[in-house]
This record gives sequence, C-alpha cells and structure tokens, in this order.
Amino acid sequence: MTRQRHLLILLAVFLLAYLLPLGTHGLWIPDETRYAQMSQEMLHSGNWVAPHFMGLRYFEKPAAGYWLIAVSQALFGENLFGVRFASALSSGLTVWLVYSLAARLWNDPRKSFVSALLFMSFMLVAGQAGYANLDPQFTFWVSLSLFAFWCAIHSVGRQRLLYWALLGVACAMGFMTKGFLAWALPVIVALPYMAWQRRLRELLTFGPIAVLVALMVCLPWVLAVQLREGDYWRFFFWHEHIRRFAGNDAQHAEPWWFYLPLLVAASLPWAVLLPATLRQAWQQRREAHSGFLLLWLVLPLALLSISRGKLPTYILPCLIPLALMMGSTLVDRLHQSRSATLRANGLLNAVLGVIALIALLVLQHRQALYAQQPLNLTLAIVILSGWVLSNLLQGVRPLRFWAAPAIGAWLAIALAPLALPDNVVFNKTPDQFVVQHLDELSASTHLLSNDLGAAAALSWRLKRNDVVFYDTRGELEYGLGYPQTVPREVDWQQVQAWMTQARREGSVGVVMRGDGKDQQYELSLLPADGKRYQQGSLVILIFDRSAS
Repeated sequence: MTRQRHLLILLAVFLLAYLLPLGTHGLWIPDETRYAQMSQEMLHSGNWVAPHFMGLRYFEKPAAGYWLIAVSQALFGENLFGVRFASALSSGLTVWLVYSLAARLWNDPRKSFVSALLFMSFMLVAGQAGYANLDPQFTFWVSLSLFAFWCAIHSVGRQRLLYWALLGVACAMGFMTKGFLAWALPVIVALPYMAWQRRLRELLTFGPIAVLVALMVCLPWVLAVQLREGDYWRFFFWHEHIRRFAGNDAQHAEPWWFYLPLLVAASLPWAVLLPATLRQAWQQRREAHSGFLLLWLVLPLALLSISRGKLPTYILPCLIPLALMMGSTLVDRLHQSRSATLRANGLLNAVLGVIALIALLVLQHRQALYAQQPLNLTLAIVILSGWVLSNLLQGVRPLRFWAAPAIGAWLAIALAPLALPDNVVFNKTPDQFVVQHLDELSASTHLLSNDLGAAAALSWRLKRNDVVFYDTRGELEYGLGYPQTVPREVDWQQVQAWMTQARREGSVGVVMRGDGKDQQYELSLLPADGKRYQQGSLVILIFDRSAS
C-alpha cells in the first residue's frame, strides 16, 4: 500500500475507535471529573496561571495540561466530547510521530504503518485516548522531544537548528504539563546515546539551543505562577517530586518490579511478540536505531521503577519504542514468512477471550452480574466474541490476517464502557446521575457532598465551584489549609448546624456516597424531610428552604 493509504487507514481508525466513542459514557471518577472541573474553572475564571479545583488551590500539576482541556471545552462545548478530546488528539498525534519516526529509522513504508498500527492498538494506549487525564498529553510531548532529538542529530544546517529548537519546545510543554520528568526522560536517553556514538561534543554544542528555547517557552508561566502563588514551587517540587519519588509515604507506592508485568499487559493484544522483539533488538543493539530505541525503553523504565510512587499510565512513553521495535520485528517475520509467533499470539489471545467469555456466563448464571440489563450483557458477549474471532483469524492465517487482533482491541475499547454492569457505571460515573436531577440541583442555593469525585461531577455539570465538603478532604487538604472567605468543609459535629443555616438562606442540594458505615452515619445526621434519589451507592437529596 502507498503512504497515502496507510495514513487514510490510521485516520479512519482514529475517527472510529478514538473520537466516535468519546461522548458515549459518563466521566469516570476520580480523574475525569477532576480534570473536567479544573479546566472548566480555568476557562470561566480567566485564571490560566494557577490551577484551582472547585475554587481551591490545587498545585499537584502545572497548568498547561489543563489549558488544552479548557480549550477543547471552549471549542466543542462543556460536554463529554469536549473534556476528552484533548486526550484523543494527543494520542492521535503520538501515533503520527510513531509513523514518522519509523520512516526515518528504516525508510520502509510497511514498518512505519505497522509500528503506528501496533501502538494505536495497544490496549493501554487506546484506553487512555478516550480518558480525560494528562498522561496522553505528556506522552505526546516526550515522544516529540525524542523525535526532534533523532531528527536533529541526523540533520544539517538550518534544519538541525530547528529540530533542536523543537526539542526545547517539547520539553517545555511537557514540563508545564506534568513537571520535571519531561526534562529527565529525554536527557537520560540522549546523553548515553551520544556518549555511545562518541558525539558528546555535538550534544554540548547544540544542546544549549534546546535548553534556551525551553526556558524561553516556560519562563513566563514559571514567573507568573510564582508572583501569583508564592508557595507553588515549594509544594510542587517537594510534595509532587521529591516525596513521590523517594518518600516513605509516597502516594501510589508500589514495588520496584511493578512495571515489568505491566509492560506485558500494556502490549496486549501483541504480548506474545514481546520476547521475539526484545531478542531481535538486542541482537541489533550495535546498530544506531536499535540502540536508541533500547535506551528509550530501558532507561525511562528503570527511572520509573526506582520511584516509590507508581501508576500504570506512567509507562506510556515506554510503549513508543516498544511499538517501533515490535513493528520492525513483525514486518521482518512477514517478509521471511515466519508465522509461528504470530500464530501463537492469535491463539493465546483467543483462548484468553474464551476463558473470559465462559467466566462472564458463569458469573451471570450464579450471581446475576447483569440484573435486567440484556443489552449490556449482549454487548459484553459481542466484545468478547469479537476479540476471540479476530484473534482466531490471526491464529489460523497469521501471514494474511496479521493485523486482525487490532480490530478486537479497538472493538473492546470502544464498546466496553457501554457493556459494563449498572452497579459499576452508577458508582463510577456520578455525572450521569447528576444530569438526571440537574434542574433541582441547579436551583439549590447551597451544595454539599461527602465524595470528591461526585463533588467534582456536580461542580462541572452545574458550572459552580462552591460545593461544601462534608467530612472529606483527600487531595484538597492543601487547598483547604488556606483561609476561606466562606466555609468550604463541615464535619459530623458541624453538619446539622450548617444545614439549619443553609436552609434558612435557600434550598440545599446534596450528593452523597453511602456505601460504608461512615457514609451511612453521615447520611443519618442529615434532616429526614428531603427528596431522596438513589443510584447504586450514590444518593441525591434535595432540601427545600425552611422558615427563618
């Protein structure tokens, strides 16, 4: 196929599997509701410098990641599509970078297409493309920085200078999206690579161009946030970097080997190709492109593994070199008509799909996993059946239908949210419950919630940031530590007095989670005369204004 047909296929997949499903299901807690609300607040307040979460200072991340989500909501509306578009766009641009970098590494159109298709069908990549958070954006900036580095060291004249400048822009934007890791990842790859190639002098000569451009791009925001919020850099540097990297109480603490099995899971539905890919890359390690990709995979993975705080999505930048190496390995095997690994990949995936399908039917028979939800159950069966059939195609005719597992992966990612049982959806996507009672909640003078995810959904849907937090702090502990002009939190001892006063001023809307003993006790302290609506563990209460 020609380059144009390759790109048309990738574009069609982007539209159908990445963009089309964006508005089909509610926002997931805690990430999606948080990023939706924070970027909306930035859009409404005009404060594009210091991030705020429901009106409170929230300095865990820089501002640029919220900028893109805010702009997306401004362009497409403050809706599900607008919130998620930034992630889909970032993922699509990263696919394009994979395609372009493969073209420069091998000058083989088929390897470019296969590498991009594999990356696009990795389950973790495709899943994050439809999920509103900052990791797809950060992955794009990291991939752009290393793409620019490779192009810079293989260019001359003005073009070389432009690529070094592009490297600086990418590092600056990555830094303003998630922090100092955006500078560390390119450095730990570029420095040993240039030392190995005996080109350190070139790096020291042209590298300052990237550093200067990065400083020029990010310095205005760095100074602006320092002038506006003097404590920002202390909190962001020590709490979000040093403590998370080395602290004994680091958030999301995991063992050092956490990312090793995750690398296998993240490479689904192509996991069986992983040993052959790493073996071929190691055999070709003396070649410049293989050495570069190995460094890109191994060194960031090692740095992330050393850190105490870990999340699955942190591994996304490592999947880019993996997809490139895997694409090269797959095409070489297709040229050589070597089908054993592909056959094994398809058959193993099919067996896993059959096991999952049997488990689903057994659970449905014994526990009624889907209670009166025939459509959801049917979709789940369709997804698993599609996974099995697409992988069977690869298992039976591996050389002809080598790409078939991608279809099963995209089908699963696109339809899985619609196929989940109601008890999962009700508890994890509270904004849909809020929408059902939007008029009553919008008319409320005061808002109260004991769950930050539900409170963020309420705040985003109502376009208000004045929710009062009932016996919950979590990630807002820092922001709540600042003096407030009006009370923003109440505890068990204060809630009844607060309710009495609030109802004198107008109606009160409450969104509560009531699935634990503490939450049930919190509910019991509220007045008994409110309208009550329940969906899963979430409860909405509407209290009318009382006589003064």
